[in-house]
Amino acid sequence: MTVVRSLISIALLSLAAGTVHAGWADSQEQRVDQRQERQTGRIESGIESGQLTRREQLRLEHQQARTARLEQRLEADGRVTGKEALRMEKRQDRNSRTIKRARNDGQARP
Repeated sequence: MTVVRSLISIALLSLAAGTVHAGWADSQEQRVDQRQERQTGRIESGIESGQLTRREQLRLEHQQARTARLEQRLEADGRVTGKEALRMEKRQDRNSRTIKRARNDGQARP
């Protein structure tokens, strides 16, 4: 009887761990998507305010598209490893710095 209870306990713990991992993956995916949207919004704001030149705009939009393709590739197998999540976060950090520099470099749209 105790062996059966142990097996049931192990099964329940495994199921709970899988649920927690799935929940973490979903929240990670939402965080990445929200950050992409915020960065796109910052680019649009820079365009509207004239802080970004046409060339900067095209470069930043291309950079965002490359990041979106990276996200699709990382999620293609149905799971994102910690190493892949770190890679995505570093890419988004780099994009954020590029957007900030482009918006604050003193160049204006003619």
